[in-house]
Amino acid sequence: MTGHVKDKEAFQRLSFLYQAAHCVLAQNPENVELARFYCHTQKTISKRLVLRQDPSVKRTICKRCYSLLLPGITATVRQRRHYGQRRTVVRCLSCGLTKRFLNNPNYKLWSEQPEALLENQPKPEQNTIVQQNQQKEKKKAKPDTK
Repeated sequence: MTGHVKDKEAFQRLSFLYQAAHCVLAQNPENVELARFYCHTQKTISKRLVLRQDPSVKRTICKRCYSLLLPGITATVRQRRHYGQRRTVVRCLSCGLTKRFLNNPNYKLWSEQPEALLENQPKPEQNTIVQQNQQKEKKKAKPDTK
């Protein structure tokens, strides 16, 4: 059973824009401006409709200039060590913005954890809700006399 997705058409449009940006850069790596336009349009649509994008998509778009970060074409990717922790450093070649991501193989994003799924959320007891509503009704029916 699949759940109903709100704004399915908007998500399809966002996916199309993201794929179009990838295709543009794959065919002609010099056509960065068109890919940037697609990514900027994608970002504005998701902001306007208040839609959450997948973290893997957000990580591949520059926050400053909205260009698609592809290693070797529009970004450089390096592996660094900082205080014993491995990090991936992605640097945008257009604006110079640097993103750092921790390389922890055991780390999971919140969206990937089982607690984040709605199916795994605890459901409130129906009996306790009914009892609370009955108590509220009794208090309303019983006027305070002082």
